[in-house]
Amino acid sequence: MSVYLRLFWEFFKTGLFAVGGGMATLPFLQDIGQVTGWYTYTDLMNMLAVSESTPGPIGINMATYVGFTVGGLPGAVIATIGEVTPSIIVVLIVAAMLKKFRDSRLVNDAFYGLRPASTGLIGAACVAVVLEVLTSVASQTPEGSIVNTFSLTGTGLFNWPGLLLAAVLLVFTNWVKPTKKLHPIVFIAISAVVGVVFQFGRF
Repeated sequence: MSVYLRLFWEFFKTGLFAVGGGMATLPFLQDIGQVTGWYTYTDLMNMLAVSESTPGPIGINMATYVGFTVGGLPGAVIATIGEVTPSIIVVLIVAAMLKKFRDSRLVNDAFYGLRPASTGLIGAACVAVVLEVLTSVASQTPEGSIVNTFSLTGTGLFNWPGLLLAAVLLVFTNWVKPTKKLHPIVFIAISAVVGVVFQFGRF
């Protein structure tokens, strides 16, 4: 299977089953990285940071980023098309059948079941991000297993610079009046500068 066809197929599956928004795509993206070897878990967190910092839906941004990383500009286009195609198909089907099934009990029950599923996917993604960014705990799913394993990657349990930055941002966005009304892009930009300074300071 060519890399472009594989990109389309992997992101088609992601777009089809990641119900609940962009963050719900993270478990699928983690699985793609483990199965294909296209990127590491740390790479995925970096992609998430870039995708959150740029305009547009996070799921599509992630597809574009991964596609560009793996296959250049054609890969970015193909991965993005793969991500959005299921949504387009589903929306067209739902729009055509909405009037007929609007009051269907089965449809309502299906959506009732999807809500906790999407909540679980988003919750799992949040836990993965917290572990990667604020601690030294790495999670991975061994091949052939459905259970994650956890291991320490550093000398301590916590990533203190990450915790400090998160705490400072929490204070300035919630309790400091002059800054709490600033646009989120201001805090994203400041965090990016802090990250660059910190990384240069380590070298």
